[in-house]
Amino acid sequence: MDPSKLGPLAAEDLFQVAGLPLHPLIVHAVVVLTPLTVLALLLGAFWPRARRRLGIVTALGAAVVLALVPITVLAGRSLAERLGPIPAVARHQQFGEMLLPWVIALFVVAAGQWAWFRFADERVRRTSPGAARAVRVALAAASVVVAAGTMVLLVLIGDSGARAVWGGLPS
Repeated sequence: MDPSKLGPLAAEDLFQVAGLPLHPLIVHAVVVLTPLTVLALLLGAFWPRARRRLGIVTALGAAVVLALVPITVLAGRSLAERLGPIPAVARHQQFGEMLLPWVIALFVVAAGQWAWFRFADERVRRTSPGAARAVRVALAAASVVVAAGTMVLLVLIGDSGARAVWGGLPS
């Protein structure tokens, strides 16, 4: 979505809160909720008691992150347009725009993990223990891959954003 095509809504009004750019405000929600969701996903993959206690919370957390990331990216694009061409901002923006596929995967794996253990694991384990074990191993492997990829990218985004904001300051 191109903020300049919003017409009467005025992109700067849509991506500002009390005169401040929305991006640095909303990015904190992504920075906090994404690692918490990743942690919950990994706990659910490897610790049955935690998985039972978390229930659908992990999938809901992933859904919230999935909703926040595109808004954060759009707000970031709007801010980048207002700042003009700055190489450090462009690098941060490139990393930021890579996050959406990872949070989609995070949501899919979290929802799949919840659905499997909520509706199918016990039943399949009784009829086909090998198949149930294979699904549990696949879910655990997917959880590790998605968790690692998401967190590495989140660190790269945060680092490049911090350098874009603070990199020019004398130490």
